[in-house]
Amino acid sequence: MSKPRLEGKVALITGAASGIGEEAARLFAESGALTVIADIQDELGQQVVNSIGSQKCTYFHCNVGDEAQVQALVDFTFQKYGALDILFSNAGVMGPLTGLLDLDLAQLDLTFATNVRGVAATLKHVGRAMVEHKIRGSIICTGSVAGCIGGVGPMAYTASKHAVVGLVRAASVELGKHGIRVNCISPFGVATPLPCNAYNMEPGLLEASTSAMASLQGLVLKARHIAEAALFFASDESLYISGHNMVVDGGFTVGSHVISQIND
Repeated sequence: MSKPRLEGKVALITGAASGIGEEAARLFAESGALTVIADIQDELGQQVVNSIGSQKCTYFHCNVGDEAQVQALVDFTFQKYGALDILFSNAGVMGPLTGLLDLDLAQLDLTFATNVRGVAATLKHVGRAMVEHKIRGSIICTGSVAGCIGGVGPMAYTASKHAVVGLVRAASVELGKHGIRVNCISPFGVATPLPCNAYNMEPGLLEASTSAMASLQGLVLKARHIAEAALFFASDESLYISGHNMVVDGGFTVGSHVISQIND
């Protein structure tokens, strides 16, 4: 019998109290990792720990927009488990649901504080720790199809997710000489609490909308699918992949603009 894919590894996941982060926490634990679940939703985060088992994971409150809290999170992870092999920088916000002409720049700043500054802070402090401890680790960030093309998300969110891809590419070059991989996952619309609450939309309706627009038909994108992509990047199966943005969108970004008659 083959050993679990993350056996002996320590993982840190931000935004892990719900949605994609929660699914990743469950999957990483199933795959043998000891995991720190970081979020600002304390009650939900502790519920996730209780359901997985405190022998496999632990919760730590962290607002990634506050660099001091990120540093404390990294320190806690090493104190608790003595290592840090995997970072899944997943925490994010939707931001204002407006276009450019009505954009409140203060709200833009708040969106970037979590989606860009927060990712940069986790990359910085986890990267430093991996270099210091000579850990050839894996760093994964959550992007979006809105970070690949325009017009599929609000202005602030779209700009922030484009920035995440840039952070990943730059960090992969800088950290590569230390044997640290840095990659990105860009999902299409997943019916997690983040978009459902933002758009006041039932999960089934959001899933139906996403499925209708994807080129790949007959499937429904779930948070578990994104967690499985993260597991691939976290595991040794992706040892020679770095600086890559894996788009998990059922072909939406490459096929949605084709004239429909061509496909009939």
